[in-house]
Amino acid sequence: MSAVMIARKVRKWEKLPGKNTFCCDGRVMMARQKGVFYLTLFLIMGTCALFFAFECPYLAVHLSPAIPVFAALIFLFVIAMLLRTSFSDPGVLPRALPEEATFIEMEIEAANGNVPAGQRPPPRIRNVQINNQIVKLKYCYTCKIFRPPRASHCSICDNCVDRFDHHCPWVGNCVGKRNYRYFYMFTLSLSLLTIYIFTFDIVHVVMRSVDNGFLNTLKETPGTVLEVLVCFFTLWSVVGLTGFHTYLISLNQTTNEDIKGSWSGKNRVQNPYSHKNLMKNCCEVLCGPTYPSVLDRRGMMQEDSPVSSTSAAPSSSSNPVSQTTKTTAPLIPNEHTPDDAKPSIAASAEKSDSPKEELPPAPKVPPLASPETDAEATLAKEKAQ
Repeated sequence: MSAVMIARKVRKWEKLPGKNTFCCDGRVMMARQKGVFYLTLFLIMGTCALFFAFECPYLAVHLSPAIPVFAALIFLFVIAMLLRTSFSDPGVLPRALPEEATFIEMEIEAANGNVPAGQRPPPRIRNVQINNQIVKLKYCYTCKIFRPPRASHCSICDNCVDRFDHHCPWVGNCVGKRNYRYFYMFTLSLSLLTIYIFTFDIVHVVMRSVDNGFLNTLKETPGTVLEVLVCFFTLWSVVGLTGFHTYLISLNQTTNEDIKGSWSGKNRVQNPYSHKNLMKNCCEVLCGPTYPSVLDRRGMMQEDSPVSSTSAAPSSSSNPVSQTTKTTAPLIPNEHTPDDAKPSIAASAEKSDSPKEELPPAPKVPPLASPETDAEATLAKEKAQ
């Protein structure tokens, strides 16, 4: 048995390292932990379904038919921003190839020189200047690269993400350079939708309570109570999150930088990415160009896969039935027998006419004497005496 290497073409996303999952032939990219993302979809769609079922028919008749229309538009925008954030590449950086990693290791060893035994080697850091400010580029031991400015390694997705903000389990993906604006628009529109539904839930209860009473209204519309509870507890977290990211956008800062205190000023280090202007910072983050993905997920690559193969001619002991079938021929040739098969027929006939093995001859046994012969012998002896 021998192994044969066969080259086949595969998509690059099938061989990408990390802990991401891909769908639709690499077009959709998410984290492996997607349970909270499904919960987010369920809460948004379930609350809106209750609102359209219980409140909208009454409000469209007694207030304005524009209320359900505007609610539907906000709902569609929220779902679109959520899916755009969850299904897109956040800005994952490709890992170094083996040749590139070896070259970087040689550069680091040449820069550090010979480190004495027992002494810790110096940290792997490179310094770059951005807007007259020194920024340190840290080395990632997993991806074997020097991370670009503002990039960080996500421990959940196991990838380096450019302009890493945070990993959000509610959207099932990292939030980085390529999907941050969609994440912010999702939180902003979700805050508006939550306030909208919560407000008209209260209006619906008040208008019905005038005619039927408060308790009768709650009994007639049980879905309203559930909506009010969901919106009340969701409102503070969603609106608070939107306000926090609005503050970060105004400073052109990320959540990761804010938590680490990178530009807090305690080390007299200012944010080199801030334009010192609220409008310029907002325009850069929200209205800047859309960066392409550097992964080339749907590109093609060749993969060598080993395939085991056996010899074409089998041995006599491995397949005796096939050999017998091949040499079998009619004992007596007839007019339909081809000429090339007649020699094999004659050979098989000669083989059948060969003498068989003879048995050794049986030993000769003397014949037994009859009673008449014994009587004649006795008379002859008496005469002789």
